[in-house]
Amino acid sequence: MSDDRALFDTLQRDFPLQPRPYHVAAAACGLDEADLLSRLAAGLQSGRISRIGAVFAPNVIGASTLAALAVPPDALDEMAARVNACPLVNHNYARHGHACNLWFVLTGRDRGQLDAALDDIAVATGLPPLDLPLEREYHIDLGFTLDGPQRQRTPRTPVARPVLDAADWRLIAALERGLPLVAQPYEALAAMAGLSPGQVGERLRIWCDSGVIRRFGVVLRHREFGYRSNAMCVWDVPDTDVDAIGKRLAAHPAVNLCYRRPRRPGWPYNLFAMIHARSSQAMADDIAGVVRHAGLAPHPRLVLPSTTCYRQRGARYACEESPCDTTTPA
Repeated sequence: MSDDRALFDTLQRDFPLQPRPYHVAAAACGLDEADLLSRLAAGLQSGRISRIGAVFAPNVIGASTLAALAVPPDALDEMAARVNACPLVNHNYARHGHACNLWFVLTGRDRGQLDAALDDIAVATGLPPLDLPLEREYHIDLGFTLDGPQRQRTPRTPVARPVLDAADWRLIAALERGLPLVAQPYEALAAMAGLSPGQVGERLRIWCDSGVIRRFGVVLRHREFGYRSNAMCVWDVPDTDVDAIGKRLAAHPAVNLCYRRPRRPGWPYNLFAMIHARSSQAMADDIAGVVRHAGLAPHPRLVLPSTTCYRQRGARYACEESPCDTTTPA
């Protein structure tokens, strides 16, 4: 177990782009290729690993939004299933602490696709979604430290939105499934995308170097590694101060996600942070620490701990399906 934790920790970033990446990664970790593939296969089968592949920078190749519904508590499971019938939904959590108690993330090719999906979800559930698109990122990573010290955080520079052609979208669709566990996975990606291996390698290098791909490597399911408590924390911060405070908040090592989203009628909060911890007490301690660190004590806040995970998977930017099947919950 401990060896796998250190191994998976190492492989969360900078996965090799050479023709035989598992061979290169295995050698760097003192393993042979077959052993590494076996360990990764076991991690995928057990659910500890979600996939091996690309995590794209938010709102660079497509569009995304955070949405919420105010659901009667005894209907949460039913309504979550109806929300999950939408293929654009990649995260869906029940959270307590506010009337809006079902929170989900949608990703798609463009804002129009998201609007259509939200309209369908409103019809399927009979509830109006709270729509909170990203306005500014302060820190988004979700590469969890499993072994050793926290990684040094560096400020993010804005990433230019690339012009994507049909071949790019085919490659993105293939990447969303994760790298296959074969000796030459980029050849397999090339076959799925209708490209040559050289074209796949060139595109991946450009996207990684430019920041379009934020992280390339093993994507973990944090709950399987002991991060079983998490909360979305939100604050109402004056617009003149929110960027400065958001940057301070994002610098704290306990903060996994930090961003600004719009206020809405009945929702006055514009600064968001996600905190993941190994226990509810550790989470409470971390929240107190980030409040002190960022000077957030004077500002109104809510803490919304998660109670049930209904979906956690990679984004589906390349999805071309009808936004939602509202007749048969997934």
